[in-house]
Amino acid sequence: MNKLNVIYEDNHIIVVEKKPNIPSQSDKTEDIDMLSIVKQYIKEKYNKPGNVYIGLIHRLDRPVGGIMIFAKTSKAAARLSNQIRNKDFGKEYLAVVDGRIDEKNGTLQDYLYKDERNNVSKVVSKEKKNSKLAKLDYEVLKYNEIKNLTLLKIQLHTGRHHQIRVQLSHFGHSIFGDQKYGTRGKGKQIALWAYKLKILHPITKEEMVFECIPEPIGTWCILK
Repeated sequence: MNKLNVIYEDNHIIVVEKKPNIPSQSDKTEDIDMLSIVKQYIKEKYNKPGNVYIGLIHRLDRPVGGIMIFAKTSKAAARLSNQIRNKDFGKEYLAVVDGRIDEKNGTLQDYLYKDERNNVSKVVSKEKKNSKLAKLDYEVLKYNEIKNLTLLKIQLHTGRHHQIRVQLSHFGHSIFGDQKYGTRGKGKQIALWAYKLKILHPITKEEMVFECIPEPIGTWCILK
């Protein structure tokens, strides 16, 4: 079984760390995925026979690491999915981007269009058919003058396909190591990490906040 870093677990939810380059769920590569890893963990830990129910609530792009929550019951899955629809599901990210951003805080608001055939998203005018509003807030945490890289904290207001990656690239500060939308760090691991998750517990309604910070190695040395 793949070693799983469990951040929190009770009878209803399980919060775990997704390592970079592992799919959130099974895809055409048939590589091991997070949903299968969590199911196997539950099956072995509790010695459960047959199929194990685990609800996939949200996804992270394959190259992106960070925090994910899964539901252990269908009731929890439905309520957490409802929180996402009602925007009660808070997600924050860390990103290392190219160049210096002088504004300490800012908001990016664009309209994105997903090109299904090529699996990319683009910033377009809001008049374009099937374009969707994308909005995020960013805060500058640190700037590395030697490497000309900026560490950002990002809060999502919408959950569009490749949203953070596309918006930052369009802003002129693409994420270091982004093979699809980036200008620097080709061949490196993308420096985007889902580090914070805020939910209302699906049963108790208690507000819960979970955090998971990347190991400060490689590009993430900027965290030190």
